[in-house]
Amino acid sequence: MSASRRSGTTDELGPEEPEPGGAELLAALLDGMDAALCAFDADGVVTHWNREAERILGWSAAEAVGRQGFAGWAVRTADAEEVEARLMSSMEAHGRQVHEFALLTKDGGRVLVRTQSAAVRGGDGKPSGVYCAFSEVHAQIDLERSIALSEALFENASWGVVLVDADLRPAVANEHAARSLGMGRTALLGRPLGELLGQGVEELESALSHVLAEGAPPAPAEMWVSVRATESGEPERRCWRSGFLRLASPLAEEPVPLGVAWLFLDVTEAKRTEQEAAQLRFRSQQLHRAARAAGECEDPTEAATVQLDFALAGFADHALIDLVSGTVGEEEPVRLIRVAATPAGAPGPCLPVAKAGLPVRYLEGHPAPQCVDRVGSVRASAGTAPSDRAREWAAARQWPEDSVHALCTVLRSRGRTLGVVTFLRGASRTQFERADATYAESVSARVAASLDLAGVLGSG
Repeated sequence: MSASRRSGTTDELGPEEPEPGGAELLAALLDGMDAALCAFDADGVVTHWNREAERILGWSAAEAVGRQGFAGWAVRTADAEEVEARLMSSMEAHGRQVHEFALLTKDGGRVLVRTQSAAVRGGDGKPSGVYCAFSEVHAQIDLERSIALSEALFENASWGVVLVDADLRPAVANEHAARSLGMGRTALLGRPLGELLGQGVEELESALSHVLAEGAPPAPAEMWVSVRATESGEPERRCWRSGFLRLASPLAEEPVPLGVAWLFLDVTEAKRTEQEAAQLRFRSQQLHRAARAAGECEDPTEAATVQLDFALAGFADHALIDLVSGTVGEEEPVRLIRVAATPAGAPGPCLPVAKAGLPVRYLEGHPAPQCVDRVGSVRASAGTAPSDRAREWAAARQWPEDSVHALCTVLRSRGRTLGVVTFLRGASRTQFERADATYAESVSARVAASLDLAGVLGSG
Protein backbone atom coordinates (compact mmCIF):
# COMPACT_ATOMS: atom_id res chain seq x y z
CA MET A 1 0.00 0.00 0.00
CA SER A 2 1.01 3.59 -0.44
CA ALA A 3 1.29 5.72 2.65
CA SER A 4 1.43 9.35 3.61
CA ARG A 5 1.94 11.37 6.74
CA ARG A 6 -1.82 11.89 6.84
CA SER A 7 -2.72 8.26 6.28
CA GLY A 8 -1.83 6.96 9.69
CA THR A 9 1.55 5.43 8.91
CA THR A 10 3.11 8.28 10.92
CA ASP A 11 0.15 9.21 13.10
CA GLU A 12 2.02 11.71 15.20
CA LEU A 13 2.55 13.94 12.16
CA GLY A 14 -1.02 13.88 10.88
CA PRO A 15 -4.33 15.11 12.29
CA GLU A 16 -5.93 12.93 14.94
CA GLU A 17 -9.05 12.44 12.87
CA PRO A 18 -8.70 13.07 9.13
CA GLU A 19 -11.74 13.91 7.07
CA PRO A 20 -13.87 10.78 6.51
CA GLY A 21 -12.56 8.93 3.48
CA GLY A 22 -10.08 11.67 2.51
CA ALA A 23 -6.90 9.73 3.23
CA GLU A 24 -8.26 6.55 1.64
CA LEU A 25 -9.29 8.46 -1.48
CA LEU A 26 -5.88 10.11 -1.76
CA ALA A 27 -4.11 6.75 -1.31
CA ALA A 28 -6.33 5.15 -3.96
CA LEU A 29 -5.67 7.99 -6.42
CA LEU A 30 -1.91 7.79 -5.89
CA ASP A 31 -1.84 4.01 -6.21
CA GLY A 32 -3.91 4.08 -9.39
CA MET A 33 -1.40 6.28 -11.25
CA ASP A 34 0.89 4.72 -13.84
CA ALA A 35 3.72 7.08 -12.84
CA ALA A 36 5.77 6.77 -9.68
CA LEU A 37 4.77 9.57 -7.28
CA CYS A 38 6.34 10.87 -4.09
CA ALA A 39 6.10 14.12 -2.12
CA PHE A 40 8.25 16.04 0.35
CA ASP A 41 7.32 18.64 2.92
CA ALA A 42 9.16 21.95 3.22
CA ASP A 43 11.91 20.26 5.23
CA GLY A 44 12.52 17.59 2.61
CA VAL A 45 10.84 14.75 4.50
CA VAL A 46 9.06 12.13 2.38
CA THR A 47 5.28 12.41 2.92
CA HIS A 48 3.84 10.28 0.10
CA TRP A 49 5.01 7.17 -1.77
CA ASN A 50 2.78 5.24 -4.20
CA ARG A 51 2.83 1.69 -5.52
CA GLU A 52 4.58 2.50 -8.78
CA ALA A 53 7.44 4.03 -6.77
CA GLU A 54 7.52 0.80 -4.78
CA ARG A 55 7.71 -1.23 -7.99
CA ILE A 56 10.54 0.78 -9.54
CA LEU A 57 12.79 1.12 -6.47
CA GLY A 58 11.63 -1.76 -4.27
CA TRP A 59 11.21 0.42 -1.16
CA SER A 60 7.78 0.07 0.43
CA ALA A 61 5.73 3.05 1.53
CA ALA A 62 6.33 2.14 5.18
CA GLU A 63 10.09 2.22 4.55
CA ALA A 64 10.04 5.47 2.56
CA VAL A 65 7.56 7.78 4.28
CA GLY A 66 9.14 9.82 7.07
CA ARG A 67 12.72 9.65 5.74
CA GLN A 68 14.74 12.81 5.25
CA GLY A 69 15.23 13.09 1.52
CA PHE A 70 16.86 10.25 -0.45
CA ALA A 71 20.22 10.37 1.29
CA GLY A 72 21.53 7.08 2.55
CA TRP A 73 18.92 4.83 0.99
CA ALA A 74 17.59 5.89 -2.44
CA VAL A 75 20.69 7.69 -3.79
CA ARG A 76 24.41 7.32 -3.33
CA THR A 77 25.86 9.44 -0.55
CA ALA A 78 28.01 11.30 -3.06
CA ASP A 79 24.96 12.26 -5.10
CA ALA A 80 22.51 12.97 -2.26
CA GLU A 81 23.22 16.67 -1.82
CA GLU A 82 22.93 17.43 -5.53
CA VAL A 83 19.73 15.39 -5.94
CA GLU A 84 18.07 17.02 -2.93
CA ALA A 85 19.04 20.48 -4.12
CA ARG A 86 17.50 19.83 -7.54
CA LEU A 87 14.26 18.52 -6.10
CA MET A 88 13.79 21.20 -3.43
CA SER A 89 14.63 23.97 -5.91
CA SER A 90 11.18 23.38 -7.36
CA MET A 91 9.69 25.17 -4.33
CA GLU A 92 11.02 28.48 -5.63
CA ALA A 93 10.61 27.82 -9.35
CA HIS A 94 7.58 28.43 -11.54
CA GLY A 95 6.05 25.45 -13.29
CA ARG A 96 7.44 21.94 -13.49
CA GLN A 97 11.14 21.16 -13.33
CA VAL A 98 12.53 18.18 -15.27
CA HIS A 99 15.67 16.36 -14.16
CA GLU A 100 17.42 13.07 -14.80
CA PHE A 101 19.54 11.28 -12.22
CA ALA A 102 20.28 7.82 -10.86
CA LEU A 103 18.42 6.34 -7.88
CA LEU A 104 19.20 3.24 -5.87
CA THR A 105 16.89 0.25 -5.63
CA LYS A 106 16.45 -1.65 -2.40
CA ASP A 107 18.59 -4.52 -3.67
CA GLY A 108 21.46 -2.15 -4.44
CA GLY A 109 20.91 -1.65 -8.17
CA ARG A 110 20.96 1.69 -9.91
CA VAL A 111 18.22 2.95 -12.17
CA LEU A 112 18.22 6.12 -14.25
CA VAL A 113 14.97 8.08 -13.86
CA ARG A 114 13.45 11.21 -15.32
CA THR A 115 11.63 13.36 -12.75
CA GLN A 116 9.05 16.10 -13.03
CA SER A 117 8.73 18.11 -9.84
CA ALA A 118 6.74 21.18 -8.79
CA ALA A 119 5.96 23.12 -5.66
CA VAL A 120 2.98 22.30 -3.46
CA ARG A 121 1.42 25.50 -2.10
CA GLY A 122 -0.63 25.88 1.04
CA GLY A 123 -3.78 27.86 1.62
CA ASP A 124 -1.76 31.05 1.98
CA GLY A 125 -0.13 30.51 -1.41
CA LYS A 126 3.31 29.87 0.05
CA PRO A 127 5.28 26.72 -0.84
CA SER A 128 4.69 23.94 1.66
CA GLY A 129 6.52 21.14 -0.08
CA VAL A 130 7.31 19.44 -3.37
CA TYR A 131 5.67 16.66 -5.31
CA CYS A 132 7.73 14.53 -7.68
CA ALA A 133 6.66 12.17 -10.48
CA PHE A 134 9.34 9.92 -11.90
CA SER A 135 9.72 7.05 -14.35
CA GLU A 136 12.53 4.94 -15.69
CA VAL A 137 14.22 6.73 -18.55
CA HIS A 138 14.24 3.65 -20.79
CA ALA A 139 10.45 3.40 -20.39
CA GLN A 140 10.11 7.04 -21.44
CA ILE A 141 12.44 6.47 -24.37
CA ASP A 142 10.42 3.40 -25.37
CA LEU A 143 7.26 5.50 -25.28
CA GLU A 144 8.83 8.25 -27.37
CA ARG A 145 10.11 5.68 -29.86
CA SER A 146 6.66 4.13 -30.09
CA ILE A 147 5.11 7.52 -30.79
CA ALA A 148 7.82 8.37 -33.32
CA LEU A 149 7.35 5.00 -35.04
CA SER A 150 3.60 5.49 -35.19
CA GLU A 151 3.98 8.96 -36.70
CA ALA A 152 6.54 7.71 -39.23
CA LEU A 153 4.28 4.83 -40.31
CA PHE A 154 1.37 7.14 -40.89
CA GLU A 155 3.33 9.90 -42.60
CA ASN A 156 6.38 8.54 -44.41
CA ALA A 157 5.97 4.77 -44.83
CA SER A 158 6.34 3.45 -48.39
CA TRP A 159 3.68 0.78 -47.78
CA GLY A 160 0.03 1.00 -46.83
CA VAL A 161 -0.96 1.04 -43.16
CA VAL A 162 -4.61 0.86 -42.13
CA LEU A 163 -5.94 0.44 -38.60
CA VAL A 164 -9.21 -1.49 -38.87
CA ASP A 165 -11.58 -1.41 -35.89
CA ALA A 166 -13.46 -4.38 -34.43
CA ASP A 167 -16.31 -3.72 -36.92
CA LEU A 168 -13.84 -4.16 -39.82
CA ARG A 169 -13.95 -0.50 -40.82
CA PRO A 170 -10.89 1.71 -41.33
CA ALA A 171 -10.21 3.92 -38.30
CA VAL A 172 -6.84 5.37 -39.35
CA ALA A 173 -4.95 5.17 -42.65
CA ASN A 174 -1.65 6.54 -43.86
CA GLU A 175 -1.12 8.50 -47.06
CA HIS A 176 0.18 5.51 -49.05
CA ALA A 177 -2.90 3.42 -48.18
CA ALA A 178 -5.23 6.28 -49.11
CA ARG A 179 -3.58 6.62 -52.54
CA SER A 180 -3.77 2.87 -53.10
CA LEU A 181 -7.48 2.85 -52.24
CA GLY A 182 -8.15 5.89 -54.42
CA MET A 183 -9.55 8.10 -51.64
CA GLY A 184 -8.48 10.79 -49.21
CA ARG A 185 -7.34 9.72 -45.74
CA THR A 186 -10.48 11.06 -44.06
CA ALA A 187 -12.90 10.00 -46.83
CA LEU A 188 -12.27 6.28 -46.36
CA LEU A 189 -12.58 6.28 -42.55
CA GLY A 190 -15.58 4.36 -41.23
CA ARG A 191 -16.54 2.97 -44.64
CA PRO A 192 -17.27 -0.76 -45.07
CA LEU A 193 -14.43 -2.49 -46.88
CA GLY A 194 -16.93 -3.57 -49.54
CA GLU A 195 -17.23 0.09 -50.61
CA LEU A 196 -13.47 0.34 -51.10
CA LEU A 197 -12.68 -3.04 -52.67
CA GLY A 198 -14.48 -5.35 -55.09
CA GLN A 199 -12.74 -8.63 -55.80
CA GLY A 200 -10.94 -10.01 -52.76
CA VAL A 201 -12.94 -8.19 -50.08
CA GLU A 202 -14.34 -11.45 -48.67
CA GLU A 203 -10.84 -12.89 -48.32
CA LEU A 204 -9.61 -9.72 -46.61
CA GLU A 205 -12.53 -9.58 -44.17
CA SER A 206 -12.02 -13.25 -43.35
CA ALA A 207 -8.35 -12.63 -42.61
CA LEU A 208 -9.14 -9.63 -40.39
CA SER A 209 -11.77 -11.60 -38.45
CA HIS A 210 -9.30 -14.45 -37.95
CA VAL A 211 -6.66 -12.06 -36.60
CA LEU A 212 -9.16 -10.51 -34.18
CA ALA A 213 -10.08 -13.96 -32.88
CA GLU A 214 -6.83 -15.92 -33.09
CA GLY A 215 -3.98 -13.45 -33.55
CA ALA A 216 -1.61 -12.65 -36.38
CA PRO A 217 -0.80 -15.33 -38.99
CA PRO A 218 2.80 -16.61 -39.12
CA ALA A 219 3.56 -15.16 -42.57
CA PRO A 220 2.29 -12.43 -44.94
CA ALA A 221 -0.53 -13.27 -47.34
CA GLU A 222 -0.73 -12.27 -51.00
CA MET A 223 -4.22 -11.08 -51.92
CA TRP A 224 -5.56 -10.11 -55.33
CA VAL A 225 -8.04 -7.29 -54.89
CA SER A 226 -9.82 -4.84 -57.16
CA VAL A 227 -9.98 -1.21 -56.11
CA ARG A 228 -13.34 0.40 -56.81
CA ALA A 229 -12.29 4.06 -56.83
CA THR A 230 -10.11 4.53 -59.93
CA GLU A 231 -9.74 7.40 -62.37
CA SER A 232 -11.06 5.29 -65.25
CA GLY A 233 -14.03 4.11 -63.21
CA GLU A 234 -13.12 0.45 -63.89
CA PRO A 235 -12.07 -1.68 -60.89
CA GLU A 236 -8.29 -2.00 -60.86
CA ARG A 237 -6.94 -5.47 -59.99
CA ARG A 238 -3.88 -5.42 -57.76
CA CYS A 239 -1.86 -7.91 -55.73
CA TRP A 240 -1.12 -6.72 -52.17
CA ARG A 241 1.27 -8.61 -49.90
CA SER A 242 -0.46 -8.15 -46.54
CA GLY A 243 0.59 -8.54 -42.92
CA PHE A 244 -1.70 -8.28 -39.90
CA LEU A 245 -1.24 -7.44 -36.21
CA ARG A 246 -3.92 -7.69 -33.54
CA LEU A 247 -4.14 -4.57 -31.39
CA ALA A 248 -5.17 -4.76 -27.72
CA SER A 249 -5.44 -2.03 -25.11
CA PRO A 250 -2.36 -1.93 -22.82
CA LEU A 251 -4.39 -0.21 -20.10
CA ALA A 252 -6.82 -3.03 -19.38
CA GLU A 253 -6.08 -5.98 -17.09
CA GLU A 254 -7.65 -8.33 -19.65
CA PRO A 255 -6.75 -7.80 -23.34
CA VAL A 256 -9.41 -5.66 -24.97
CA PRO A 257 -9.29 -5.84 -28.81
CA LEU A 258 -8.93 -2.45 -30.44
CA GLY A 259 -8.81 -3.78 -33.99
CA VAL A 260 -6.19 -4.92 -36.48
CA ALA A 261 -3.20 -3.18 -38.02
CA TRP A 262 -3.23 -4.08 -41.72
CA LEU A 263 0.04 -3.41 -43.56
CA PHE A 264 0.28 -4.05 -47.29
CA LEU A 265 2.74 -3.62 -50.14
CA ASP A 266 1.75 -3.56 -53.80
CA VAL A 267 3.60 -6.41 -55.57
CA THR A 268 1.40 -6.52 -58.67
CA GLU A 269 4.13 -5.97 -61.22
CA ALA A 270 6.44 -8.51 -59.60
CA LYS A 271 3.65 -11.12 -59.45
CA ARG A 272 2.67 -10.51 -63.07
CA THR A 273 6.28 -10.86 -64.15
CA GLU A 274 6.54 -14.05 -62.14
CA GLN A 275 3.31 -15.40 -63.65
CA GLU A 276 4.42 -14.52 -67.18
CA ALA A 277 7.74 -16.26 -66.65
CA ALA A 278 6.01 -19.37 -65.31
CA GLN A 279 3.56 -19.30 -68.20
CA LEU A 280 6.39 -18.97 -70.71
CA ARG A 281 8.22 -21.95 -69.17
CA PHE A 282 5.05 -24.05 -69.27
CA ARG A 283 4.30 -23.18 -72.88
CA SER A 284 7.86 -23.94 -73.92
CA GLN A 285 7.60 -27.31 -72.23
CA GLN A 286 4.28 -27.97 -73.98
CA LEU A 287 5.79 -27.17 -77.38
CA HIS A 288 8.66 -29.52 -76.63
CA ARG A 289 6.29 -32.32 -75.55
CA ALA A 290 4.10 -31.69 -78.61
CA ALA A 291 7.08 -31.99 -80.97
CA ARG A 292 8.10 -35.32 -79.42
CA ALA A 293 4.52 -36.68 -79.55
CA ALA A 294 3.98 -35.48 -83.13
CA GLY A 295 7.26 -37.10 -84.19
CA GLU A 296 5.85 -40.49 -83.25
CA CYS A 297 2.73 -40.07 -85.47
CA GLU A 298 2.83 -41.82 -88.83
CA ASP A 299 -0.03 -39.70 -90.20
CA PRO A 300 0.99 -36.01 -90.66
CA THR A 301 -2.64 -34.91 -90.14
CA GLU A 302 -2.71 -36.72 -86.82
CA ALA A 303 0.58 -35.00 -85.95
CA ALA A 304 -1.06 -31.64 -86.62
CA THR A 305 -4.00 -32.36 -84.29
CA VAL A 306 -1.64 -33.67 -81.61
CA GLN A 307 0.20 -30.35 -81.75
CA LEU A 308 -3.06 -28.56 -81.04
CA ASP A 309 -3.98 -30.88 -78.19
CA PHE A 310 -0.80 -29.99 -76.36
CA ALA A 311 -1.25 -26.29 -77.15
CA LEU A 312 -4.76 -26.18 -75.64
CA ALA A 313 -3.56 -27.13 -72.12
CA GLY A 314 -3.93 -24.00 -70.01
CA PHE A 315 -4.34 -21.86 -73.14
CA ALA A 316 -7.78 -22.32 -74.71
CA ASP A 317 -10.92 -24.47 -74.55
CA HIS A 318 -11.41 -25.21 -78.25
CA ALA A 319 -9.43 -25.24 -81.48
CA LEU A 320 -10.55 -25.35 -85.13
CA ILE A 321 -8.55 -25.95 -88.31
CA ASP A 322 -9.84 -24.44 -91.55
CA LEU A 323 -7.90 -24.94 -94.80
CA VAL A 324 -7.97 -22.68 -97.85
CA SER A 325 -9.86 -23.92 -100.89
CA GLY A 326 -8.69 -22.32 -104.09
CA THR A 327 -6.19 -19.52 -104.55
CA VAL A 328 -5.65 -16.69 -102.07
CA GLY A 329 -5.57 -13.22 -103.57
CA GLU A 330 -8.24 -13.56 -106.29
CA GLU A 331 -11.28 -11.27 -106.34
CA GLU A 332 -13.51 -13.99 -104.94
CA PRO A 333 -13.78 -14.25 -101.15
CA VAL A 334 -11.56 -16.72 -99.35
CA ARG A 335 -13.19 -20.14 -99.05
CA LEU A 336 -12.29 -22.13 -95.94
CA ILE A 337 -13.00 -25.83 -95.35
CA ARG A 338 -13.22 -27.23 -91.79
CA VAL A 339 -10.90 -30.23 -91.49
CA ALA A 340 -10.48 -30.66 -87.70
CA ALA A 341 -12.07 -29.42 -84.48
CA THR A 342 -12.35 -30.15 -80.78
CA PRO A 343 -15.74 -31.33 -79.45
CA ALA A 344 -18.27 -28.51 -79.27
CA GLY A 345 -19.93 -29.56 -76.00
CA ALA A 346 -16.91 -30.11 -73.77
CA PRO A 347 -13.12 -29.95 -73.93
CA GLY A 348 -11.56 -32.88 -75.74
CA PRO A 349 -8.95 -33.89 -78.32
CA CYS A 350 -8.83 -32.20 -81.71
CA LEU A 351 -10.07 -34.69 -84.31
CA PRO A 352 -10.70 -34.65 -88.08
CA VAL A 353 -14.20 -33.54 -89.03
CA ALA A 354 -16.38 -36.37 -90.38
CA LYS A 355 -17.87 -34.42 -93.27
CA ALA A 356 -14.85 -32.66 -94.67
CA GLY A 357 -14.76 -30.90 -98.01
CA LEU A 358 -17.70 -28.47 -97.59
CA PRO A 359 -16.84 -24.76 -97.23
CA VAL A 360 -17.78 -23.09 -93.96
CA ARG A 361 -20.33 -20.31 -94.48
CA TYR A 362 -18.57 -17.48 -92.70
CA LEU A 363 -20.24 -14.06 -92.51
CA GLU A 364 -18.62 -11.03 -94.04
CA GLY A 365 -15.95 -9.65 -91.72
CA HIS A 366 -15.48 -12.97 -89.92
CA PRO A 367 -12.06 -13.14 -88.12
CA ALA A 368 -10.98 -16.37 -89.89
CA PRO A 369 -11.11 -15.00 -93.50
CA GLN A 370 -9.64 -11.71 -92.23
CA CYS A 371 -6.72 -13.64 -90.77
CA VAL A 372 -6.00 -15.24 -94.18
CA ASP A 373 -6.31 -11.90 -96.01
CA ARG A 374 -4.01 -10.10 -93.55
CA VAL A 375 -1.59 -13.03 -93.17
CA GLY A 376 -1.56 -12.26 -89.45
CA SER A 377 -3.40 -12.87 -86.20
CA VAL A 378 -6.90 -11.53 -85.52
CA ARG A 379 -8.54 -11.34 -82.08
CA ALA A 380 -12.27 -11.09 -81.34
CA SER A 381 -14.37 -11.10 -78.17
CA ALA A 382 -17.97 -10.88 -77.02
CA GLY A 383 -16.70 -8.90 -74.04
CA THR A 384 -19.03 -8.74 -71.05
CA ALA A 385 -22.21 -9.42 -73.03
CA PRO A 386 -24.97 -11.40 -71.26
CA SER A 387 -24.79 -15.16 -71.70
CA ASP A 388 -27.65 -15.31 -74.22
CA ARG A 389 -26.09 -12.57 -76.35
CA ALA A 390 -22.71 -14.30 -76.12
CA ARG A 391 -24.23 -17.56 -77.39
CA GLU A 392 -25.79 -15.73 -80.35
CA TRP A 393 -22.41 -14.09 -81.03
CA ALA A 394 -20.66 -17.49 -81.10
CA ALA A 395 -23.34 -19.21 -83.16
CA ALA A 396 -23.23 -16.49 -85.82
CA ARG A 397 -19.52 -17.17 -86.26
CA GLN A 398 -19.85 -20.97 -86.48
CA TRP A 399 -18.12 -21.47 -83.10
CA PRO A 400 -19.16 -23.58 -80.05
CA GLU A 401 -21.83 -21.76 -78.06
CA ASP A 402 -19.69 -21.40 -74.93
CA SER A 403 -17.06 -19.39 -76.87
CA VAL A 404 -16.54 -15.78 -75.73
CA HIS A 405 -12.98 -14.96 -76.83
CA ALA A 406 -11.31 -15.93 -80.12
CA LEU A 407 -7.84 -15.80 -81.64
CA CYS A 408 -7.26 -16.69 -85.31
CA THR A 409 -3.73 -17.34 -86.59
CA VAL A 410 -2.72 -18.05 -90.15
CA LEU A 411 -1.24 -21.39 -91.23
CA ARG A 412 1.79 -20.82 -93.44
CA SER A 413 4.48 -23.20 -94.63
CA ARG A 414 7.33 -22.53 -97.07
CA GLY A 415 5.86 -19.15 -97.99
CA ARG A 416 2.37 -20.51 -98.71
CA THR A 417 -0.89 -19.85 -96.87
CA LEU A 418 -2.57 -23.14 -96.01
CA GLY A 419 -5.43 -21.95 -93.81
CA VAL A 420 -6.20 -20.73 -90.32
CA VAL A 421 -6.27 -22.08 -86.77
CA THR A 422 -8.89 -20.61 -84.42
CA PHE A 423 -8.40 -20.82 -80.64
CA LEU A 424 -11.48 -20.22 -78.47
CA ARG A 425 -11.96 -19.45 -74.78
CA GLY A 426 -15.04 -19.50 -72.57
CA ALA A 427 -16.34 -16.86 -70.14
CA SER A 428 -14.21 -18.18 -67.27
CA ARG A 429 -11.03 -17.13 -69.07
CA THR A 430 -9.57 -13.74 -69.92
CA GLN A 431 -9.34 -12.28 -73.42
CA PHE A 432 -6.44 -13.22 -75.65
CA GLU A 433 -3.51 -10.83 -75.39
CA ARG A 434 -0.50 -10.05 -77.56
CA ALA A 435 1.66 -12.62 -75.75
CA ASP A 436 -1.02 -15.23 -76.50
CA ALA A 437 -0.88 -14.36 -80.18
CA THR A 438 2.89 -14.95 -80.21
CA TYR A 439 2.44 -18.39 -78.69
CA ALA A 440 -0.44 -19.24 -81.05
CA GLU A 441 1.70 -18.29 -84.05
CA SER A 442 4.42 -20.69 -82.88
CA VAL A 443 1.86 -23.48 -82.60
CA SER A 444 0.37 -22.65 -86.00
CA ALA A 445 3.77 -22.81 -87.65
CA ARG A 446 4.26 -26.34 -86.32
CA VAL A 447 0.73 -27.38 -87.36
CA ALA A 448 1.27 -25.92 -90.84
CA ALA A 449 4.50 -27.87 -91.25
CA SER A 450 2.68 -31.11 -90.39
CA LEU A 451 -0.20 -30.35 -92.78
CA ASP A 452 2.25 -29.50 -95.52
CA LEU A 453 3.79 -32.91 -95.10
CA ALA A 454 0.31 -34.40 -95.47
CA GLY A 455 0.16 -33.00 -99.01
CA VAL A 456 -2.18 -30.08 -98.37
CA LEU A 457 -1.90 -27.56 -101.18
CA GLY A 458 -2.13 -23.87 -100.60
CA SER A 459 -0.92 -20.75 -102.33
CA GLY A 460 0.57 -17.49 -101.26
